[in-house]
Amino acid sequence: MNNKLAYLCGSKSWGGLEMNHLRNAAWMSKRGHDVVVIGLAKSPFHQAASEQNLRFIPIRTYRKYFDRKGAFELLAILKREAISHLLIRSNYDMSIAASVKRFLKEKLHTSYFIEMQLGVKKTGIHHRLRYRYIDLWSSPLNWLHDQVQELTHFKNELVVIPSGLDLNEFETQLTKSQAREVLELSTNAFLLGLIGRFDQKKGQLLLLNALNKCTNNNVKIVLLGEPTRGEETNYFQEMTRFIEENELNSRVFIRNFRKDISTFYRAVDWVVMASDAETFGMVTIESFACGTPVLGSNSGGTPELLENEEGGTLFESGNSTDLARKIDQISSSKQPSAERLVQIACKYNHNDVCLAVEKALKLS
Repeated sequence: MNNKLAYLCGSKSWGGLEMNHLRNAAWMSKRGHDVVVIGLAKSPFHQAASEQNLRFIPIRTYRKYFDRKGAFELLAILKREAISHLLIRSNYDMSIAASVKRFLKEKLHTSYFIEMQLGVKKTGIHHRLRYRYIDLWSSPLNWLHDQVQELTHFKNELVVIPSGLDLNEFETQLTKSQAREVLELSTNAFLLGLIGRFDQKKGQLLLLNALNKCTNNNVKIVLLGEPTRGEETNYFQEMTRFIEENELNSRVFIRNFRKDISTFYRAVDWVVMASDAETFGMVTIESFACGTPVLGSNSGGTPELLENEEGGTLFESGNSTDLARKIDQISSSKQPSAERLVQIACKYNHNDVCLAVEKALKLS
């Protein structure tokens, strides 16, 4: 049987989940697999797939649960394309994936690559019925694997496959001083960086509060990002107001998001992951790939990624006072070895991740 992979994404958004799904589709295509991408026409997912020269099949917007018409439309596509493997990454797509699996049975292998923590028990009858039609459940970290075992009655194959990173994208010849020149940053400060959209969930205000409590006045921060597109800018205005009111203008640098993010990682001394509970922080392993340690919230997947704090330091989630204390500590202590950080990043090499996916899907 010839294998043909379909990556389904019914999302209108463009975030880490959608990016990881499309990255894997592109990598598998480059490795010689027959790949198609299925999603909403004119969505960011569609646009990004086109930029990667991936074949895209549009499907209409479908409901999260019990969309019979949407399921039959997807079923027709899978039959016409002779799809052997259907891969999803969002729980939004699980119901429709289970529906088509119910019709195609052994002709279709369904895989769910979880990106978000479960949080609460998923043991109801409607959950168990859907899980019955998912052949493979992959978690990117061990703590999420344990959550699946504790909070669901999933009975089929359960594996751990991390989200991958193309390490070649983070190679740079810039020194720290040169990177700071590019970003127009202070050359002699102890510089912390936070990257991500300006949003309460990312914790920029938490970091600003912590900076205001630090005893080391040589600590400065750079915030790389922009307000979430299409949404109000209240949070960004709150950030700038806090900076003005606390006279932090000379210690806080705001820079627009840029494609050469390795320059950002190289410019800062430490990267801060201030969100309450990052499921799998791609920023963390990107930072490691550039030899930069991470000061992260002690929740979600960050503790596991930091490997018993070999890759950085943890602070109490949501606690600006503890964050300030940890900032003062790291600003006057020896930095983790850049070589060791790169070694940790290599565990997430995209080629190894693709090999693990091929093994789990039993691709020839």
